[in-house]
Amino acid sequence: MNEFEKIDVRELLPQRPPFVMVDRLEYSDHKVTKTAFKVREDNIFNDGGYLSTAGICENIAQTCAARLGYISISSGKPVRVGFIGAISNMQIRRRPATGDTLVTRITVLQEVFNITLVHAVVSVENETIAETDLKIALGDEEAQKQ
Repeated sequence: MNEFEKIDVRELLPQRPPFVMVDRLEYSDHKVTKTAFKVREDNIFNDGGYLSTAGICENIAQTCAARLGYISISSGKPVRVGFIGAISNMQIRRRPATGDTLVTRITVLQEVFNITLVHAVVSVENETIAETDLKIALGDEEAQKQ
């Protein structure tokens, strides 16, 4: 078992059910983070058997949140709430179906103070289904504990 399999991803995220869009953290360092998420029938972003575009965006944003939460917890600091500052160059090739598992990989392009710019790629079974650039602003507010 690697170190990431031991982590309860909910401890890294400010979001709470039913709004959690990441099942597990697969990898994270200061540059790259990878998460997995299975699309379920009862997901609030499930639209006719497919995850909505908003659900894909939220999954990407929560992958960013998992990265920041992992960094915070690893350095003994509390998890803080972040906000989407901008979404650009979004390409949705197809929407994932119920039962699909998304693997979302973000790569940090730039980080200045509390602003992080990332490039995200979302895949299902090694097929890229979406990609975008996302700007995340980290606020001062601490996430509520479960």
